Amino acid sequence: MESYTRYERARIIGARALQISMGAPVLVKTRKTEPLEIALEEFERDVIPITVKRKL
Repeated sequence: MESYTRYERARIIGARALQISMGAPVLVKTRKTEPLEIALEEFERDVIPITVKRKL
């Protein structure tokens, strides 16, 4: 897994939680129902299809 800053991590998880709350399919099998908890689990398993582009 790539190393993210805490701001990038928060943005990725927040964006994914919003997608899940709006009806996007969940990418992991879980018993959790809260979008934020699901997004955290997806982030920990490195399955979120979001990339970060940094300017050098």
